[in-house]
Amino acid sequence: MKPRWITLTTDFGLDDWFVGTMKGVIGAICPGAHIVDLTHGVPPGDVQAGAFALASAYRYFPRGTVHLAVVDPGVGSDRPALAVKAREHLFVGPDNGLLSIAIEQLGKAEIRQITNRRWMLEKVSQTFHGRDIFAPVAAHLSAGKRFASVGPVARAQVALNLPRPREGAEEISGAVVYVDRYGNAITNIRNEGFQGPGRAADVFLRSRRISRVHDCYQSVPVGKPVCVPGSAGFLEIAVNQGNAARQLRLKVGSAVAVRW
Repeated sequence: MKPRWITLTTDFGLDDWFVGTMKGVIGAICPGAHIVDLTHGVPPGDVQAGAFALASAYRYFPRGTVHLAVVDPGVGSDRPALAVKAREHLFVGPDNGLLSIAIEQLGKAEIRQITNRRWMLEKVSQTFHGRDIFAPVAAHLSAGKRFASVGPVARAQVALNLPRPREGAEEISGAVVYVDRYGNAITNIRNEGFQGPGRAADVFLRSRRISRVHDCYQSVPVGKPVCVPGSAGFLEIAVNQGNAARQLRLKVGSAVAVRW
């Protein structure tokens, strides 16, 4: 069997040896695995940011891809380690909500707790489960090992309590859920919620109008705020060639409203 693709999503950064070591573990178990760095720039310990990044990207990979995610402030505790199979996508990571947004999007899923010691490294550190548990499990799955062999069915899974937008006749109220490296603020308001024939929408922050919804960043002059249907499927607040989070004092949790 041809090895499956493996994506990596972590908060490890690239200054230390952590990411490289995980790739070494994967390569030793499944030499032909195609490894893709989704991101290693998740803010340290920010489970919600990691979950959002993973949920925004997994669908663009071939079915059968193993999505390995490690943002794990509870490493070494009694939090379970999970492997998930949903619509031919596989996910491996801690049971802290990191996988939950993607799983919710996919719907029906088979969720198992990782307990098979033969799929882990011989010595398991209490501070680096990415290397000793998650990477080898992802490698075994990439090599075509039977999914059920990872461990027993998990009866429960931690889910993130992301804010959900409130929809009215002429307004959708939501919040910022992610800020990218450009300072663009991504909200929880889905594009389809405000797009439609004859629907000219305006975006407000704390009752102050910011911008009409436009097609692209360049629809306004350089340095001006602009709101666009984002590539992740949600309303995005930006500044043309600027940093919206800094200029508009936006952060995760900031209230946003779309009105028409």
